[in-house]
Amino acid sequence: MNVGQSLSRIGEERLKLMILSRPVIRSIVLAVALILGFSTIRETVAQTQEPLDGPKRIFKDDLLENLAGKWQLARTIRGTQVQNTVDAEWVLNHQFIRIHMKDTAVPSQYEAMVFVGYDNASERYVVHWIDIFGGRFSETLGYGRRQADSIEFVFEYPDGPFHNTFTWNREAKTWTFLMETRNSSGKWVQFAKDELKRGS
Repeated sequence: MNVGQSLSRIGEERLKLMILSRPVIRSIVLAVALILGFSTIRETVAQTQEPLDGPKRIFKDDLLENLAGKWQLARTIRGTQVQNTVDAEWVLNHQFIRIHMKDTAVPSQYEAMVFVGYDNASERYVVHWIDIFGGRFSETLGYGRRQADSIEFVFEYPDGPFHNTFTWNREAKTWTFLMETRNSSGKWVQFAKDELKRGS
């Protein structure tokens, strides 16, 4: 390498140092570093946050907790009262409270398994009502919102909407399930009413 080449290389290195020392270049480098740093932080946070719904998001509900246990249910429907037994318990990793209803007639005329859970993403209750009427009548899910000590479930059946409101009576420590449907004039009317009292 001759003297001219050496001086040329030294000049290039000095020029690089001068460019890098300029405030604008330093600002750009700093901005890029900050962007990369924030991207890494966002990725780390996203990885550590639990999803809204899933096996690690256990469903705990202070209202429905009062429903767990054994009950005697008196159902008034079309002017007739029918007696049922009810056994409610948390199932499936505490994601649902299962309500097992069965009338006391011999042989039994009605039986249902009702699963009530919660959709955290949609912020609403969801209910699967499965009974002796079979698969077609269990296709429609119910969705509910809580107001104080009541949850109103709405079922959008093909033949029209249906409401079932669960209400916890704190003083009496009883439950009321009020079922309503719309009549031909569009007015909401009582279809049936369940009164639940603690049983053995």
